[in-house]
Amino acid sequence: MEAVAAFNSPCTPKLGMTPSSPSFTGASSYSRLYCHGLRMKSPIVKYPANFTACASISNGDSVVTLLDYGAGNVRSVRNAIRRLGFDIKDVQKPEDILNANRLIFPGVGAFAAAMSVLNQKGMAEALRAYIENDRPFLGICLGLQLLFDFSEENGPVQGLGLIPGVVGRFDSTNGLRVPHLGWDALKVKENAGILGDVAQQHVYFVHSYRAIPSDDNKEWVSSTCNYGGEFIASVTRGSVNAVQFHPEKSGDVGLSILRRFLSPNSSSSRQMPNEGKATKLAKRVIACLDVRANDKGDLVVTKGDQYDVREQTEENQVRNLGKPVELAGQYYMDGADEVTFLNITGFRDFPLGDLPMLQVLRYTSENVFVPLTVGGGIRDFTDSNGRQYSSLEVASEYFRSGADKISIGSDAVFAAEEYLRTGVKTGKTSLEQISYIYGSQAVVVSIDPRRVYVKDSDDVTYKCIKVSNPGRNGEEYAWYQCTVNGGREGRPIGAYELAKVVEELGAGEILLNCIDCDGQGGGFDIELVKLISDAVSIPVIASSGAGAVEHFSEVFHKTNASAALAAGIFHRKEVPIQAVKEHLLKEGIEVRL
Repeated sequence: MEAVAAFNSPCTPKLGMTPSSPSFTGASSYSRLYCHGLRMKSPIVKYPANFTACASISNGDSVVTLLDYGAGNVRSVRNAIRRLGFDIKDVQKPEDILNANRLIFPGVGAFAAAMSVLNQKGMAEALRAYIENDRPFLGICLGLQLLFDFSEENGPVQGLGLIPGVVGRFDSTNGLRVPHLGWDALKVKENAGILGDVAQQHVYFVHSYRAIPSDDNKEWVSSTCNYGGEFIASVTRGSVNAVQFHPEKSGDVGLSILRRFLSPNSSSSRQMPNEGKATKLAKRVIACLDVRANDKGDLVVTKGDQYDVREQTEENQVRNLGKPVELAGQYYMDGADEVTFLNITGFRDFPLGDLPMLQVLRYTSENVFVPLTVGGGIRDFTDSNGRQYSSLEVASEYFRSGADKISIGSDAVFAAEEYLRTGVKTGKTSLEQISYIYGSQAVVVSIDPRRVYVKDSDDVTYKCIKVSNPGRNGEEYAWYQCTVNGGREGRPIGAYELAKVVEELGAGEILLNCIDCDGQGGGFDIELVKLISDAVSIPVIASSGAGAVEHFSEVFHKTNASAALAAGIFHRKEVPIQAVKEHLLKEGIEVRL
């Protein structure tokens, strides 16, 4: 992931200081909140019945040294390492790198900022020496890019200079969607080291910059990927390995790659998942969990009917479809490509006080090794004591708790309205701040529009389409009005205009809902999805209305959606995730199996 990492930000830990480090103080969820003078009640979330944790191997060879400089979600890497039975030692000083038996560098953030910190801490030279001496090393994402000579990101910026080549941005001028986000196939070369035989498997990428193979670096390259042209997906030489993708987010395939690095001689490291059929970037199937407190105060997964989550009974209780951690774990086992949590009542008064939702993320990330997105109330706010909190602090707490992406809703609408009014990027909105610090790939904007019919496209200033199904009074045109506060308040901005602006302000992906289709089971609003996915160059997730497997193939065949999301049909077990993927495969649509 590439972004401008907040190494000097008050809400981001310093190099080597992480929430799970023994010497780290003040940055875990609890200690950070207490240092702000806030005394929180214990969360009510309990470990699920199927919660698992692996005991560490009880010898000196069980320790993995981790270079974590505090930007983005590294919790998943930690969870994957522990899942495989290893302990973690955090780098505190250059000597820790030189003394490591095996070193993992899960790079997140910006190339320039990362190199700056490594140089300031004296760790760049230690890394060079460690790698030049052919010590066991695994770089992830930016941890691969930093090995090269230079990067064009905010540059040119000099790298570690261990591999010849320049890291450049994907070219989006020909309609290529950037960031490169999702499950893609590898072209694996012979003697690919820890990759083994994953050539027919999908792995998870999320990046905007890449290195290009050349005659000068071909001896390093162990695999490539084709996305707008061939780029380096992994390098291997001796004991040194690095990957552009995220093994900690690549399910069983990714865990098998990590296992090969950590235990190269074990019999389990030679075992790989079943043979796949990956050839290109897959369309994603995402499971969504709308989470809120019921009338008893317990966190439950619910589902709305046009955003109404209460049963139409005399009791009028919140619809309860299960426990969030257990359902997320089940969807991971069922083959969901991502899991999205939408905290639909969270943060009404005090975002950082919602410890139960943070615990849901922590518990889920210990057993779910695909990307996790969370949304709900990510905005600036002031508590009852007058203490001001930024949206960046809220997002940072989510990332530290296990989220890979955060979803912004109402706050993005207000930011877009202001930008359209003034034409000025202030850099102070939640969207701009979070994408600046953590990268656009970590920011999803959730759009909640409803269809408004008009007789003529000139009747409004918003982008209109000619609809296939006219309105009640025979209207042939419609625009999509954006809403805030859970669909309760319409705003003077259309979905088309909002999508264009949030891309400009730094969003890396759009979650496109539709109030009219929500809970109806009649299919996605194809006209809306096509309108938005054609208008932007970032990935678009189609949401709202799925009721059958055919609805997924329809949205992928008729629009440029990169992913499709569903909730109720999965919760009620009406349509299994695997059935969706099998249908898409039969329809000639690439999916991860």
